[in-house]
Parts: sequence; C-alpha cells; structure tokens
Amino acid sequence: MTIQIAKESRKEAIASIERYARENFPEPIGSLEADSLLSFFLEEIGPLVYNRAVADVQERLQARIMEVDIEVHENEFQYWRRQDAKRQRK
Repeated sequence: MTIQIAKESRKEAIASIERYARENFPEPIGSLEADSLLSFFLEEIGPLVYNRAVADVQERLQARIMEVDIEVHENEFQYWRRQDAKRQRK
C-alpha cells in the first residue's frame, strides 16, 4: 500500500526535502530528485509509520474501552435498597 498525500502537501514536502538537501548535503537536489525520494519514502517507509500509528490508536481505544464499564456501570437491583433507605430516613 502506497500512502498518497494531497497535491499541496506533496509540493510542500518536496520543497522541504530540497531545503534539507541544500542545508545538509554538499550538493543540492532538484525537485525531480526530491519528488522521487518522497515517493520512495512513502512507499518504503510510509507503511511502517502508518502501521505504528494504527497500533497506537488501537492501544488508546482499547484503554478507553477498558474504562467504559467503570464510566457507565450501574449497580443492579437497587430499587429495594433505595426504598429501604427512604423508609429508614422517615
């Protein structure tokens, strides 16, 4: 699965890669090279990042699901306990 990004985001990513190369490598790269490099990273490393993000979301959702019973739990068979409590207050 290749991760696709919006056209505008792709343009910004390419510009960022070009700037990174300009500031960190002896030779700058052009937009064609930056675009190819971006495509490579999206295809090769993108799924790794995506899968980690999905796993993180699953972990957080699982933690929230584990808390649901605490948040929405209702004690059972409370009618008579409440009635008896009312009678004792009278």
